[in-house]
Amino acid sequence: MSFVKSVQRLLVAHRERTLELITAIEQLPDPQAAISWQPGPGRAHIGWQLMHIGITEELFATERLSNTQPGFPEYRERFQRGSSPDDRVPPVAEIRSVLSQSREHLLATLSQLSDDDLQTIPAGLAARGWTLEKALQIVCWHEPHHQGQAHITLNLFKNRA
Repeated sequence: MSFVKSVQRLLVAHRERTLELITAIEQLPDPQAAISWQPGPGRAHIGWQLMHIGITEELFATERLSNTQPGFPEYRERFQRGSSPDDRVPPVAEIRSVLSQSREHLLATLSQLSDDDLQTIPAGLAARGWTLEKALQIVCWHEPHHQGQAHITLNLFKNRA
């Protein structure tokens, strides 16, 4: 199996775990309170972690890998790399929607790539000097990293009383 195909399969497996976390949140008495709760002042809430996953994938699918205009302009500044969590947490349904749409865009972009492209440096990543291979490694790591942070934040939320 090609590297690109392996990454696509891993992304599907990672998303299953993220969606399981969202489903668990939806079953709580107050899902919005759970996704909005911060473990400390200025720390990322679950909503930020999940939206950050979606916005990052959108940026990789578009401007970083295919040199196209990303979607979700209303969310990019608030949830991209280097942003700080604010108190305006989208509802769970909107988070699901962003995760779904950005993942569709990422998988569509990846379907246009092959292992022959792995050593190229996409124009959108030239400043970082990342090859396509490195970018795919980072994308593949990114969701589990933030899903884990969201998961521990949920555990802290549940056990705070």
